[in-house]
Amino acid sequence: MPAEAGPHPGARVLILTAPYGSGHDAVARALAAELTAAGARPRVVDHFFELIDARFAWITRAIYNGVLRFAPALWGAAYALGDRMDPASPCTFDANRLGATRLERLLRAERPDAVICTHPTPAGALAALRARGVATPPAILVYTDFAAHSQCIQPGTDLYCVPAPAITHEIVARGVPHERVLVTGIPVRREFATPLARDAARAALGVARDRPLILAMAGTFAWMGRLAAVTRALLTLPVAAQSIVVTGRDAALRAWLDRMVRGAEDRVRVLGYASNVHVLMAAADVLITKAGGITLAESMAAELPVVCFGSLPGHETLNERFMVSSGAALPARSSQELARLLRTVIADPAILDGLRPGLRALRRPDATRDIVAHALRLGTAHAKTADPSKAIPALALAR
Repeated sequence: MPAEAGPHPGARVLILTAPYGSGHDAVARALAAELTAAGARPRVVDHFFELIDARFAWITRAIYNGVLRFAPALWGAAYALGDRMDPASPCTFDANRLGATRLERLLRAERPDAVICTHPTPAGALAALRARGVATPPAILVYTDFAAHSQCIQPGTDLYCVPAPAITHEIVARGVPHERVLVTGIPVRREFATPLARDAARAALGVARDRPLILAMAGTFAWMGRLAAVTRALLTLPVAAQSIVVTGRDAALRAWLDRMVRGAEDRVRVLGYASNVHVLMAAADVLITKAGGITLAESMAAELPVVCFGSLPGHETLNERFMVSSGAALPARSSQELARLLRTVIADPAILDGLRPGLRALRRPDATRDIVAHALRLGTAHAKTADPSKAIPALALAR
């Protein structure tokens, strides 16, 4: 049974996030909405923009996006190198401690009952404060990918919220006490907690009920995916198939794909940013996507079979490997292989049905509510003790 948050009027929870990709912020916003519904008072702070330096955040985000777009292999190498380093290694140049001074001031001003981190850097800054003897509230680190990375293991973190049991085993093997790890899943928006009927979803979208529906996405910033190659593959499919391609906030990509599908709009529909992803997923028979952690968590909540295509090196490659090895997704390595695979599953829907048990085994649509409930319990235990260091054994209450 999922944990219940219960009423917590006035409980203050600080959520620290990061501007690299959209996943960290999406998780932060989902948690903030759930905390508000539980009667708490959340505050979301971008650790890099607000506690380090806005110019630093803009520059590093531009570099991050540029590397992902033009030299993704370089990002994969950097990700692998970081995984081989201890967070305290001199080779990190104390990057995991950035923002600690301003964070200390924020904690003194806000006096939160708990802190939730959706990125490892703020968790590292909290660890640095604790190492200096600064009293801090319980610290929770929420994983946004199906991977255990060394930089996501920060000393002093009170509770690690991970997406699957396999991640628990990995981080325990790296020295984290088992009692500090909780399998919650990755937080998704509240609407994913309630399944939507397929026919109702298709009626809302105005698509045919009796034709296979393929959904293609690549996250909020769709230029990171390979949606042009996906669209070309979709145009080769039998006329019986219908597809929706979601380009997120990339207006240029949408215009390009609109020109590509001109004359075939009855088969391939191109959309921009979609706020009704839960409806799109409920209506679809299969999702084509790069393996971003949030999108995969949403597909699990919707029990929507996945074909992974265009995943970036590093965390997304590990996400894809996890999904495929769990029997919850199929991989496609090239646009030709993607087209062949789609024709195969359209002709034999039982292949997609074979992925649903794997999805159900991983499905945790109540992740957001569970994390909020545990954060509030930890915060309550912390508030009742005069010595903040005694809040750590109170983890037993959260379990």
